[in-house]
Amino acid sequence: MLRKAFQDATVVDGLLDRNPVERAKRPRARGREPGTIWTLAQLRSFLAEARHHRLFAFFHLAAYTGARRGELLNLRWPDVDFGLRKITITGSTGVVAGKRIAGATKSGRARSITIDDETARVLREHRKAQTEERLRLGEFWRGTDDGHVFTTGWGELLYPDTVTSLMRKIIGVYNEHTPARPLPHARLHDLRHLHATTLLLAGVPVHVVAARLGHADPSVTLRVYAHVIRSAEAAAADIFAEAIKPPVGAAVSKSVSKRGRKGIDCQR
Repeated sequence: MLRKAFQDATVVDGLLDRNPVERAKRPRARGREPGTIWTLAQLRSFLAEARHHRLFAFFHLAAYTGARRGELLNLRWPDVDFGLRKITITGSTGVVAGKRIAGATKSGRARSITIDDETARVLREHRKAQTEERLRLGEFWRGTDDGHVFTTGWGELLYPDTVTSLMRKIIGVYNEHTPARPLPHARLHDLRHLHATTLLLAGVPVHVVAARLGHADPSVTLRVYAHVIRSAEAAAADIFAEAIKPPVGAAVSKSVSKRGRKGIDCQR
């Protein structure tokens, strides 16, 4: 804002010879680490509750791929390859001035994300249910020929806030049914964080996780999930020490044995 104001004072009004803000050094952006996220047990509980809703596949896909909300709302059936078990993220959906718009991904590039057999089965069931809805409504179906994977029950395109508020409602219903083990508050975006954290702690290379998340550079992943990297690094010494230990009952090599005897003789 200061840059624009001083630029107007320089170029438009001629009050200054040059824009002093152009020489100012911008402060370094400090990335925020994700807050507390669910455990895998809590995620399973949430998905079990969400299974009763017609948009269960949306939350399942969000957790199992780490894709962003807008990317999933933009997903079309031609982007789902059941044979190769992958989905292709080609764009994103957002809201500007109250209107739903479609645009490019955050990185500006398309990417493919592999899916497991269970996720493929969930998507097939969702497509079957969507087809049944369309046949049941007939001429009252309001869908388009774009073939969006996630729509309303009438075939209309979903607004991003719809799935966000739906997640809160599902958590609320679960907590009413299970007051002894309530789910803490979580955002839809936290499913993405949970996906990344789980992969990193499991030892999946950072560049592979970055590719799934759609980060333009693995350094972004390193910054966002630095706390996870540090957690895994803490156990690195023990992992290496355990890996290098000889198998139980293995004989000591002759060369080591000879060196050991020489050392003992010298000490004598």
